[in-house]
Amino acid sequence: MKAIQVTEFGGPEKLVFTDVEEVVAGKGEVFVRLYAAGVNPSDTYTLTGTYAFSVPQLPYTPGLDGAGIVEAVGEEVTNVRVGDRVFIASLMGGKSTGTFAQKVVCDAASVHPLPDQVSFEQGAALGVPALTAYRALFQRACLKPGQTVLIHGASGGVGLQAVQMAKAHGATVIGTASKPEGKKMVQQAGADLVIDHVTEATTEEVRALMDGNGPNVIIEFLANKNLETDLKLIAPFGKIVIIGNRGSIEINPRLAMQKECDILATALWNAPKEEYEQSIHGVIGMLTSGALRPVIGTTMPLQQASQGFEQLEKGIGNGKLVLTID
Repeated sequence: MKAIQVTEFGGPEKLVFTDVEEVVAGKGEVFVRLYAAGVNPSDTYTLTGTYAFSVPQLPYTPGLDGAGIVEAVGEEVTNVRVGDRVFIASLMGGKSTGTFAQKVVCDAASVHPLPDQVSFEQGAALGVPALTAYRALFQRACLKPGQTVLIHGASGGVGLQAVQMAKAHGATVIGTASKPEGKKMVQQAGADLVIDHVTEATTEEVRALMDGNGPNVIIEFLANKNLETDLKLIAPFGKIVIIGNRGSIEINPRLAMQKECDILATALWNAPKEEYEQSIHGVIGMLTSGALRPVIGTTMPLQQASQGFEQLEKGIGNGKLVLTID
């Protein structure tokens, strides 16, 4: 079968589209014919061989998320059957041969039913983004209906799903984006208000849009740039959840003291097993009800995976990047 294979760590040029041997599903495993695979920033970090959360044994096929049809199941598999449409979220360990391939074998616990109304591309956009959004909003921030959440950088794969989830939960949602196409996506995802990225100079303008109050929750994707601004904007006793960061920042802790706010962080790899499973159930529930519909930004064929990695590294595009698989 065709797959992307990595034989040495490095940059996108190390992603090689080639023939690899198929693997048979063993006990407790599922064999899936894939039609789409999601590309996550973590995939680019893993490729370098220096990522703290994941250093795979070479050679390896990248990809944690995907969607397709079950072709075979091993002994003792009861959650899916041959012919089922499924999505794969294989982050939390166990066996997975990688979703950047025509076929994958992984633990049954990583395979979940995909509703008929959800496309394979949308199914491949779940996994890491959906579970990260769910964990940030409901397990870290403990978002409550009626609260206001600011998603600072809402036009990406995680941000757009966070908008949909928060809105479905009864929150007032403010999303930020820098470009017109990104703002349009955030609006279509259901945000009550879409604005430019908040800066120190615009905090009072943004607060005025909320009747002088700050948001109860801020979801932050670039903490090294925005954290001090977030501290000035957040409501008293509010919660700032850091999802993304690309460097260091100097802040005045007194700002946090004045608000008695919480600065939280999340990395999906740290989720306890019980909370991870709760996230899966929560995501599936929203998917089934129609509250959650991943927004696809860019699709490209599997053999162009290296171009997709380059796009992610440069921060190009909005929505989710998905590889389509013939």
